[in-house]
Amino acid sequence: MTAPAILPERGLGDKMSALFWRRPRLFLALLLAPPLLWLGVVYLGSLAALLLQSFYSIDEFSGMVVPEFTLKTYAELLRPSNFDVILRTLIMSAAVTIGCALLAFPIAYYAARYARGRAKALFYLGVMLPLWSSYLVKIYAWKLILAKEGIITWMAEATHTGGMLQALLSLPVIGGNSLSTSYLGMFAVFVYVWIPYMILPMQASLERVPVSLLEASSDLGATRAQTFRTVILPLALPGVIAGSIFTFSLTMGDYIIPQIVGNSANFIGMAVYQLQGTAGNIPLAAAFAVVPIVIMLIYLTLAKRAGAFDAL
Repeated sequence: MTAPAILPERGLGDKMSALFWRRPRLFLALLLAPPLLWLGVVYLGSLAALLLQSFYSIDEFSGMVVPEFTLKTYAELLRPSNFDVILRTLIMSAAVTIGCALLAFPIAYYAARYARGRAKALFYLGVMLPLWSSYLVKIYAWKLILAKEGIITWMAEATHTGGMLQALLSLPVIGGNSLSTSYLGMFAVFVYVWIPYMILPMQASLERVPVSLLEASSDLGATRAQTFRTVILPLALPGVIAGSIFTFSLTMGDYIIPQIVGNSANFIGMAVYQLQGTAGNIPLAAAFAVVPIVIMLIYLTLAKRAGAFDAL
């Protein structure tokens, strides 16, 4: 007779594996606990501290923070100088979002409907490649391109279109001495930097439009314009809204581009940076920071109702 097999004693690893196999929810809870704890303590905790600081105020004589609940700091946001910062940021964010949508739609439509195989791979490479380079390098490169001695001015002079460029720069509000010191240049840099975030969700949304619907629209006698207006655009709208979440929020919070390109006009990101750093007015900086959070919460609620998250 052969001797019975003697199994090795079960170690801690075997016991833990058996426990997790019998209780998969416990294993899932242990996996999610560290990131959720990090999110709760670092992210949500910092937001709670930010919200709390926004209800404090600054003593006008000592310059010290007064840790007493007040709405005085939020009332300061309604001052003309502060309200202009908020309004300027919202207008630029909306303009950049619209510009990105108009430029991204034909690119995304071509990629979704006509690009196949290697062409689609090149499309993704072309869209993603700018994101792999340094953010600051791109901004300073655009600063040189848009400068009065830059390549755009040189091309305008070489093609005898300098008069058109000067007419563009002479426009009130959006013009300036050069493109690098104008709202037009700032708008161009914002669109260049954020347009990949508009193209990708828009392309994903357009790929979900059934070809059969386009064929049915054509069979029923609709023109291309009617098909675009009544079939393609409504079905692609969630992708447009999804992309606008990125472009709108990123523009609102950016403080580097307005510092390097433009006429040094204040935006929300710059105001937060200056108030908490140079001025030391943390309550007002926190109140400014709450503004884009509230705006984006409202925007995300409306976007969710429009089905924009399906295109992310």
